[in-house]
Formats: sequence, structure tokens, C-alpha cells
Amino acid sequence: MTGIYVRAPEDADRLLTTFRSSAARVHDWIAGQSGEPLDMLKRMKFEAVGFHPVEDRALNVVEQINQTWTYFVAATAAKQLLELHPDAGGFHLAPGAHASLELDIMSAVPGLVGAETFAAVDPRNNGKLHLDLAKMAGRSETHRYVFFLSPLYATAGRQAKLERDGVQVWSLDF
Repeated sequence: MTGIYVRAPEDADRLLTTFRSSAARVHDWIAGQSGEPLDMLKRMKFEAVGFHPVEDRALNVVEQINQTWTYFVAATAAKQLLELHPDAGGFHLAPGAHASLELDIMSAVPGLVGAETFAAVDPRNNGKLHLDLAKMAGRSETHRYVFFLSPLYATAGRQAKLERDGVQVWSLDF
């Protein structure tokens, strides 16, 4: 199995530190900018002046923002799953559209835990929650989850009112 392996909460914490480091690098780049504001926004959108949250490679800043929150949700969800399923043997994380796993998070113990994760202003945007629930409903893992990060859900925790087909839904905290 490929992806990032999170065996203990400290592994997830190290990932979060890495995300903060890449965010600090782009923060420093932005702080050093002067000149035409629209030119800066153009560079942020179209030039590789940002940094991947995990890999040591350049990205445009818009993609860095998207990737950072995608990885943040997966790492934070893995910490929650470690508490809920200490028998899972840890978790493989491969969030994002071009990931190498069938799911964003899969337990090291095959078939025990699976999860999809995302960050959005509103979890209903683009039908993301609906699509992830449908995907997880068709899975055979014993424990199935959808985790999301949204400013509309100020309190982290299980969101039973959003659940269906035996798939648990959890909101996470920033």
C-alpha cells in the first residue's frame, strides 16, 4: 500500500508541522512582494511561487492552498481515527484527485477502516458530501467515514444528522 503512513498521533503532528512550514515559506514570499497588486495575484495563480505542503516542490499558490487543506483534513482525520480504532494498525493517507489509494484514508489492517476527506466553505458545495457518502456507502470496510473541514461547522465532532447508509460523518476543527 502506498501513501503517507500515520501510525501514531505524533506522525500526524509532524505532517501538520510540515504544512505550517510550507505555509510560512509562501507567507514570506507574499510579504516580500511589492508593485502592482493584480500582477502579484497573477503570479500567485499562474506561476510556481508556492510550495507543496508535503513534497519539496514548487506549486502555484492557489494549488498550495487547495493541497494544504486537503492534506490537513486527512492528517487531522487520521488522528481522530487512531483514537477510534487503535486496532487498525495505523492509516495510509493519499488525499486528492491523483492519489494512489482507492480512498483518502485506509487502515493498515485491510478492510477495517476507510474514509474520504475534504475541505470546503460549505460541505454541500459541488455535491461533495453527497458524492463521498455515496462512494463510502458502496464500500465494504467495517467502519466507513467522511471527514470534512468547513467554517460553517464551528464545533468539531460527529455530525449524525448528515449520516446515511452506515457511513459516519465528522466535522474537524481548524
